[in-house]
Amino acid sequence: MADTILVTLIIFSCIFGVIFIFLTTRNKERLALIENGADAKLFNSGKKYGFGQFILNLALLAIGVGVGVLVGALFNNFGIEEGIAFTSCIFIFGGIGLMSSFFMNRKLDKEEK
Repeated sequence: MADTILVTLIIFSCIFGVIFIFLTTRNKERLALIENGADAKLFNSGKKYGFGQFILNLALLAIGVGVGVLVGALFNNFGIEEGIAFTSCIFIFGGIGLMSSFFMNRKLDKEEK
């Protein structure tokens, strides 16, 4: 029980640390550019990523993982080892879901322009 709590704490600490370092470094870089006279429009030049696109990515990833679990269960019934069947199918179908979301987002971006 204590090992599980320790591992969970380490994982969340690592995630927090990476996000914290990313945000503080980005802030310091922006402040340095502003001090040197850079225009503020420089920070808004990137593509805006909408909430709808995030939900689409998340939904297609979840669908892909769900299909991967189902296909992994089918492969397990055909005699493939359980760990191999589930893990490989989850990654394969999750990747297919993310790839399809990439193409759908690209198509939506073209329609907006």
